[in-house]
Amino acid sequence: MTDQTDNDKLYRYLFKQRAVRGEWVRLNRTFSDTLNTHHYPQAVQNLLGEMMAATSLLTATLKFKGDITVQIQGDGPLKLALVNGTDSQQIRALARLQGEIDDHMRLTQMVGKGVLVITIAPQQGERYQGIIPLDKPTLGECLEDYFMRSEQLQTQLILRSGELHGEPVAAGMLLQIVPDGSGSAEDFEHLATLTATVKDDELFGLTAEALLYRLYHEETVEIYPPQPVEFHCGCSLQRSGAALMLISDAELDDILAEHNGSIDMQCECCGTHYLFNKEAIDKLKLQAAD
Repeated sequence: MTDQTDNDKLYRYLFKQRAVRGEWVRLNRTFSDTLNTHHYPQAVQNLLGEMMAATSLLTATLKFKGDITVQIQGDGPLKLALVNGTDSQQIRALARLQGEIDDHMRLTQMVGKGVLVITIAPQQGERYQGIIPLDKPTLGECLEDYFMRSEQLQTQLILRSGELHGEPVAAGMLLQIVPDGSGSAEDFEHLATLTATVKDDELFGLTAEALLYRLYHEETVEIYPPQPVEFHCGCSLQRSGAALMLISDAELDDILAEHNGSIDMQCECCGTHYLFNKEAIDKLKLQAAD
C-alpha cells in the first residue's frame, strides 16, 4: 500500500546525536509534467528523473536565494541533459539527443566522453561553476565525488527513477556530515550503511516519516516541515521575443518568408508555442529601439 501524502515534497532532517544531516525528495507530478511534451527513450527519462531529484536535493543545501543548474554534456547519443532548480524548489528539465538510445543504456554509453557541469547562481553575488569528469558508473557517485573535491564533505546520494502504478516517479536521498566539523566519519559511515538498504518501493511509496523510521528507527531524527516541489518553466512571450531580436533583420525576413509569414518558437522545456508575425516583430523592433 503506497501513500501519496508526501508526493512532490522535499524534507530536511537532522540526526541529533550524530552531527549528520539528511534530505529526501519525491517527484511525481513534477516529473510527469516535465515529460508531458517529450517522448524520451526510457534510459533518458530515467536519467532526467535522477538529475531532477539530485538538483532538488542540491538546491535545498543553498543558504541564499538563487538557483542551481546541473547539466551533462557529451559526444555520445545523448548530447545534453539539463536540469535547473531554484531555492523555492521550482524545477525544469530538458534533453537533446543526437543518436539512437536503447532502453538499457548505461550513463557512460549514452554520454560517451562527457562532463557534469554544476552552476550555482545566487541572486546576489558571483556565479560558481564546477566541472566534473563523468568517470563514475552513476550520477550519484559523480556528485558524491563533486562534494568531496569542492567542499571536502562526506556525502551520500541515492537517486532512483522509475514508475509507480504506471506513473513516472523519481526520488532521492542526500546524507551529509554537518560542515561545522562536529561530525565524525564513523557516524557518517554508520548512517550511510543504513541508508544504502533503502528499496525503490520505499522511496517511491512511503511517507517521509515512515521511510525515516524504516531506515533509522534506533536514531534520534529531527524532521523539519516539508517544502513543496513543482515543475516551472519560466518561458514567456517576452523572452521569446527578446531571443528573436538577437537575429539580424535580413535573417528574420528570410525566416518569415520560408514559414508563410509567421515564426513559431517552441519552448524546449514545456512545449509552449509562441507565434510571431511581421507585425509583432516590427513592434518588437520599435520597443528595442526605445
